[in-house]
Order: sequence, then C-alpha cells, then structure tokens
Amino acid sequence: MQVLRLSSTFVSLVLLAACVTVNIYFPSAQAQEAAEKIVGDILGDQPGTVNKPETDSKSDDKSSYQAPVPRPLASRLIDLIVPPAHAAQPDFSVNTPEIRSLEASMKNRHQSLAAHYASGAIGFTRDALVGVRDMGEVPLKKRAKVKKLVAAENRDRNRLYKAIATANGHPEWEKDVRAVFARTWTKKAQSGWWYQNSSGQWVRK
Repeated sequence: MQVLRLSSTFVSLVLLAACVTVNIYFPSAQAQEAAEKIVGDILGDQPGTVNKPETDSKSDDKSSYQAPVPRPLASRLIDLIVPPAHAAQPDFSVNTPEIRSLEASMKNRHQSLAAHYASGAIGFTRDALVGVRDMGEVPLKKRAKVKKLVAAENRDRNRLYKAIATANGHPEWEKDVRAVFARTWTKKAQSGWWYQNSSGQWVRK
C-alpha cells in the first residue's frame, strides 16, 4: 500500500511538472551594465570601475551560522523535475563576433556623427535609433551624406539589439534590449545633444 501511495505521488508530481512553465525573466540589471559598456565605448566614455556591493563582515562570522531547514520530500522532488526559475537565468552575453563587429562599425561612424549631434541636426530617438531633428543645421552639400550616415547607423543599431537578444537565446527580448539602450544613449549623451522623451518630443540635454 505504501508503494502505491508513493507511485501515486510521483505520478501527480509528473503531471504537475507538465503544467508548470518556468519563467525566465529579462535580466535588466545585466542588460543595463552591458549597454553602458557598449554605448560608452562607442561614444568615447572613459572606462569606469564597477563597484561591487561590500560583503557584510558578519556573514563570515561562524557564530551566525544557521543550519538549513530540511525541505519536504515533495518540494525536493518538484525541484528535480522542474528546475527553479532562478537557476535557469542565463548570463547576459554580448560577446559574439557579430556584436563586436557592429560595435566597431558604430564606433568608427560616430566620428562622423558627433558634430551633427552637437549642432542639433540629429539626436537620439525614443526607440534607441538616430533621428534627423533639423537638417537645416547641415550645409546643403553635406545633407545627403548625413542621411546616409543616419541610415547606416540605424541599420547597425537594429542589428545590434536583435543580435544581443539572439546571443542570449531569447529573440523575444529584443524589445527589452532596445528599451535599455534607449535609456542608455540618452544617459551617455553629452550636454547640449538632443534626444526624444517618452512622448516623442525633442529635448536638449
């Protein structure tokens, strides 16, 4: 009878596992750190030091040790069948040949775009691209070139956001990646450059 009860419990757990979906949430903190590194490199930021949280010295005190509380057998069986969601969180990766190539291309192009950010002719859009704000700030003979630079930059940016999401095994994260970069471009913009706010209006930083 005991064997039958154990078998019934195991079958119930298997059925439960089939109905459970492990949610892997977008790692926004890791994405923000990666975006700041990439955008900073493209725009010419000086490399900074990432401050790690200090470790509480009390945590190393043996007197504060608490023995783990035993978990019920059913809970442990569920963890074996359905891995905990936090264990499924991937390391946010931006280190692929495609991403490095796109970053290098955008960094080289920035030398040609920087003066037009400063003049207010172009700026950062709310969807993490570059938009033409006032072509009147560009001499007539250079306008065609500026339009080509903006188009090329936007192609690379769109490819970058898609490549980052794909590199992490979650193409559906592209929208989230783009949102993080939109904030980061604005954050890293120099004083006097223009960007779009959440309503799409141009604002000078």
